Amino acid sequence: MPKKQSAKPLKKTTAKKPLKKKTAAIKPLDKKTAAKKSPAKTTAKKPDRKIAVSKTTRKAAKVSLRERKMQDIKKNLIAQKKALLVGALEALNELPGQTVFPDLGDQATAEIERNFMLRLKGRERKLLKKIDEAIERINQKTFGICDKCGLDINIKRLEARPVTTMCIDCKTLQEEEEKLREG
Repeated sequence: MPKKQSAKPLKKTTAKKPLKKKTAAIKPLDKKTAAKKSPAKTTAKKPDRKIAVSKTTRKAAKVSLRERKMQDIKKNLIAQKKALLVGALEALNELPGQTVFPDLGDQATAEIERNFMLRLKGRERKLLKKIDEAIERINQKTFGICDKCGLDINIKRLEARPVTTMCIDCKTLQEEEEKLREG
């Protein structure tokens, strides 16, 4: 019988100690009390460290997500560049030369079509130059930074217009200034 009585008080004291440990873990500890901590308190603090590690991995995941998006944009730019170059070669081979038609209306129509094709190819040439510059900025790790304000450009804007060099706010201001100069 004495064994039963001694077992009961042990259970009561062990049940009370974890409660004290939990309340003590909530309070900030100074250096002296941290040295007196029992091993149970140390295990209670380990999840805090895991949370801190997971926060840093979240930040690293965000950075890697942006980097992954940048690499996807680079692949798209390279594919777009190849398509433009192939289209330019085909257009160069198919571009009609100056021909003399017996009817002036036919000759005028042919010249308009030829000039239109050349104008389109001129625009594509400018786009190729911008694509090359964007790929170079990606390689130099300066892609996605606004030229005017120096802030990061939103990734959605970069996906929609990968050759951009300005954030949406700076570009809007620039367009408003251009309208004021024109009007």
